Amino acid sequence: MSIIRYNPNDFTPTSFSNLIDRFFNDSMQRSGQSTFVPKVDVIEGEKAFELHVEVPGMKKEDFNVEVNDNYLTISGERKFSTEKNEKDYHSIETRYGSFSRSFTLPESVNSDKIDAKYNNGILELTIPKDEKKLLKTSIKVN
Repeated sequence: MSIIRYNPNDFTPTSFSNLIDRFFNDSMQRSGQSTFVPKVDVIEGEKAFELHVEVPGMKKEDFNVEVNDNYLTISGERKFSTEKNEKDYHSIETRYGSFSRSFTLPESVNSDKIDAKYNNGILELTIPKDEKKLLKTSIKVN
């Protein structure tokens, strides 16, 4: 019988995607870089796309949202506050550091009218579709 080191953070990935996410997140942590990758929901509506970025514990001034060519880049930094107090941390699972996520915008959006709001730990971006580029036609089959 051999002794196996117990690691409460070990888990069996439920999908290949989780395995890849864990590989990149763990390798970033081990390399000493203080970065994290926030989760993003992408929603398409009739008149706009929405991005919901999960970044609790930040202020709206901590974000940088840029459009360059057809790339939307959201970046920022969540800082760990080291206030002088009598707290002893037993576990810190929240990710801190800088992040950057980029998305390719479709041709059918109006990047000049992107709106961003930060509410309850979620950065919400609304990317309106351009009415002129949305011309939809039906083709009759003879």
